[in-house]
Amino acid sequence: MDRSFQINTFSSISRVSRETIIDLEKFEELLINANKTLNLIGKSTIKEIWYRHILDSFQVIDFISKNDNKLIDIGSGAGFPGIVLAMVAKDRKLPLKVKLIEKSPKKSKFLETTISKLKLDIEVSCMNIFENAKNIEGDVFVARAFKPLPIILQLINNQAHNFKKFFIFLGKTGKDDLLEASKSWDIEYKERISITSSDSIIIEVNRLKKIN
Repeated sequence: MDRSFQINTFSSISRVSRETIIDLEKFEELLINANKTLNLIGKSTIKEIWYRHILDSFQVIDFISKNDNKLIDIGSGAGFPGIVLAMVAKDRKLPLKVKLIEKSPKKSKFLETTISKLKLDIEVSCMNIFENAKNIEGDVFVARAFKPLPIILQLINNQAHNFKKFFIFLGKTGKDDLLEASKSWDIEYKERISITSSDSIIIEVNRLKKIN
């Protein structure tokens, strides 16, 4: 897919300012350069960064409101979706504080460097969330290309307290995974088809309770 076409598609869907597009292009450049030594994104997706990663990350912003104050991106990796959401929230003047959690020191360093160069107000926490004994506070949580659904649900139950929304990106087996999970969990959620792949879904978990 042609890069210019991808950017134009993103612009028409997101309706962000030209300044934000320029910042996203800077992010793209930093990512491509860092990916030569770090395994941030699959090499097969480099030519489709705007569609496969930036647009894909963007699509949950419309379900985040001005009353949502803090977003936690779990297993942020290359900064998807957290950095994209922070940039679009800034463009839309949403008072959203973003925190990225990443266990890899090298990837965390990339995130910190990128945030500094883009002059973004984002917190980076380098830690293994499964070894963290404390509860994690936030209004909105996101998990993209992180862990299988059963592990994420257990994590929500154990550590993500008082959340309003927990967005989970699911691939081709998403609906089957949800059906299986419903045997062990009482899940109140909304399901949406991904705008970048009709085979993928994004679920917005609003309440979760273990079935005894």
